[in-house]
Amino acid sequence: MEHIWHIEPAATALLVIDMQRDFCSPNGYAARAGLDVVQLAQPITQIQRLLLAARAVGLLVVHTREGHLPDLSDCPPEKMRRSIRSGAPIGSAGPMGRLLVRGEYGHDFIDALQPQAGEVVIDKPGYGAFHLTDLEGVLMRRNIRQLILCGVTTEVCVHSSLREAVDRGYLCTTVGDATAASDPALQAPALAMIGVECGIFGQVASTDQVLAALQVSPARKAFA
Repeated sequence: MEHIWHIEPAATALLVIDMQRDFCSPNGYAARAGLDVVQLAQPITQIQRLLLAARAVGLLVVHTREGHLPDLSDCPPEKMRRSIRSGAPIGSAGPMGRLLVRGEYGHDFIDALQPQAGEVVIDKPGYGAFHLTDLEGVLMRRNIRQLILCGVTTEVCVHSSLREAVDRGYLCTTVGDATAASDPALQAPALAMIGVECGIFGQVASTDQVLAALQVSPARKAFA
């Protein structure tokens, strides 16, 4: 069964997940952990298109950054142990500053996807965008009921944020070609599981479909 719903601009937010230098640059955390940052940078152009459209129609735009306080007090021990095993200890020195530490150059967004004035920035210590953040409060104050998700990585932070959002009752669209997995082999399965059980985690759409939906009246179908 195909699920089709409307995008209501006044009730929708674009959630751009973790498009940071630490994940998309060859000098950042992800590269040191052995991930393919060329792969992780692939969605940049599509996310730029989504941002242009979202800004044009007045969607709330939210950018998330994963990272930790300088004293690492919000970094769980097991997360730290895992980062050490990967060869990229959180908080260790790198070419762009301490890895995954707030305030460092590598922790910030890539130049191509810097937030505009007035857009929301959520600093998160975990993989999900709602965990130990004020994201839910931000969305509630704006009466947001729908989320459009993009960013990296599909199988970790995008999926974690998506599942948190669905449990909170948000109607979610994941933009498949505006996300990237750390391993290309994980991309298709990560997107496929969103639609199981008649769309248990919402729907997957392409950037072109979302752009088309943003240009139609809310009274018309968003996706065909």
